Formats: sequence, structure tokens, C-alpha cells
Amino acid sequence: MSQVTQSRTARRLGAAFAVAVAALCTALPTPGFAAPARDVLAPPPLREEDQAGGDHLVVTVRRAGGRVDGTFEVWCHPGGGTHPNVSGACRAVDRRTRWGRDAFAPAPSGGVCTLRYGGPATAHVTGRWAGRPVDATYARSDGCEIERWDRMVPLLPDLRPDLRPAATPQGV
Repeated sequence: MSQVTQSRTARRLGAAFAVAVAALCTALPTPGFAAPARDVLAPPPLREEDQAGGDHLVVTVRRAGGRVDGTFEVWCHPGGGTHPNVSGACRAVDRRTRWGRDAFAPAPSGGVCTLRYGGPATAHVTGRWAGRPVDATYARSDGCEIERWDRMVPLLPDLRPDLRPAATPQGV
């Protein structure tokens, strides 16, 4: 066999070996490494019974004060319900909805959160969104939880402090 033929054969075998190793590496789980994102993010297919009736949420707000405490229903796609701002509530959840991600996911654990306290208000959201069951609890116990709540305004009541400067009395 000539050197050129040996070189070509070696390259072909090397390429075939590299393909086989790559296939084997992706097929076997590796301790300490997460599965590829494509496996984690793809939710199961929607069933017909999951899609019937549109998106429906029940929002229960407690200890927020005033007229915002209570239980409100929101129907989206088409809109309706007892929520004071149905269209705004539907838009708030729509803008958080991404394929393969939970719009109602809790704040990531182990994150760095400011030690702010946003008050005693809590909210519980249940129902179905995008064909999936929803059971989420919200509080304003630290900076991460406050931001998570604020991202869902107006589905949840806007409890952010008024950031406008106070009016200056005349003559001062």
C-alpha cells in the first residue's frame, strides 16, 4: 500500500472514529453535567382537553389593602372575568409566556436578592395557562420576590411605591 493510500485510509478511519465517539458521548449520561437544553425545555405536546375553553386563572390577593384584596377570575383568549383589568392581566401573562418556560416559575433559588421588604401582601394564582396547570404563590418578602410580583402587574395589583417627587408647597 502506498503512503498516499495509507494516509487516506487513516483519515477516513479517524473521521469515522470521531463520529462514533461523538454519537456515543451524546447518548451516554455524563455525571455532573446537565442534559442538553433541547431535552429540558421541550414540554409534552398539548392534549385536546388541555386546549378547550381558553386560558383561565383565579387570582387571590390577601393583605394588600383596600379594594385589591379578594379573588378575581381572568379568562384570556377570549378575555373576560371579574378581574378589574382583564386585558392588562392577559397581556402581563402573555408577555411572560415563552415556549418551554413556566411564566409562573418561582424566583430562582440560590440567587442574590436584596433584603428589601415589600409588605405583607400575598397572591395565589391557580388555573390553566397555555394548556398547562398553574399553581403559583407570590409574596413581597425580598427583592427577588418583589421583582417577580412586579413583572406580573396588572395580573397582580401594582403595589410599587409612588416614585414621583412630592409636590412642593407654594411659597417655599
